[in-house]
Amino acid sequence: MYKSGLTELEVVLAVARRSGFRAAAVELDMSTTAVSNAVAKLEARLGVRLFHRTTRSVSLTEAGQKFTARIAPSVLNIQDAMTSILEHNAMPAGTLRINSSLGAALMIFQPILLEFLRRYPRMVVDIATDGRMVDIVAEGFDAGLRVSSGVPQDMIRVPISEEIPIVVVASADYLNTHPAPGSIEDLTLHPCICARLPSGIASPWEFMRNGKQLKIDVKGPLVLDAPLMMLESVKQGLGLAQLPEWYVRDGLASGELVKVLEQWSIPAPGLSLYYSGHRHLPAGLRALIDVIHEVGDINQSVRGLE
Repeated sequence: MYKSGLTELEVVLAVARRSGFRAAAVELDMSTTAVSNAVAKLEARLGVRLFHRTTRSVSLTEAGQKFTARIAPSVLNIQDAMTSILEHNAMPAGTLRINSSLGAALMIFQPILLEFLRRYPRMVVDIATDGRMVDIVAEGFDAGLRVSSGVPQDMIRVPISEEIPIVVVASADYLNTHPAPGSIEDLTLHPCICARLPSGIASPWEFMRNGKQLKIDVKGPLVLDAPLMMLESVKQGLGLAQLPEWYVRDGLASGELVKVLEQWSIPAPGLSLYYSGHRHLPAGLRALIDVIHEVGDINQSVRGLE
């Protein structure tokens, strides 16, 4: 009887996970043609079509859904067993795939990721930044990186930072020609650069006054979904912005930026790395967690640079 190769099964699962041959090829580091051929050969041997194919999409057939549901746990167990043997006495090597928000990825890049790559030159860190939360297991990621309060409850969480101060800043040049706001209500007198929520609407600004959290809808010339663009807009004197202090620390240190409304500032939850506890922990992820514990809190690193 023909014994199917594990590679063909991995290819089928990747195509199903990515809903496309090209995306699966990137994940598996194969050519699109090789992926397509592997699927076609397996379909021919099974005598059944596993995928519906159109010029715009690839989706599982009913038979394909049943097939992938049956093989996925077994393939994962085999992969974990092989990885465990290979990693037993070896330095971590391979690709570590992480899903993250852009801001979180930037925050850990200098203190954690660069140190990790210096220690483990055979590792590749593949970071996909996304404003929305994704199912890291279903999407094929080894780990996720988000604010601690947003980590799914069924995941194992590795705290990276304490609460992160959120501050309102303006450029020194802007404040030379505009009076600094003395209260939250004064924000109506200033152009405010807003952040866009994943839902598409502008995010309100949040403050703490007399122990109560307030949400204020502010107005301004820009609504952006990238904190770095917000920061650049502030530097150009287009108005005020509310940002994590990590983004603006260099500008504050140089005097280019100035904090306002400090007495009403509110902290944001800290960052955490998270991963599923229902599968083998790759050596690369285990090594990254060790680096996180050794480097310590990002907030301390930030304070050390000021």
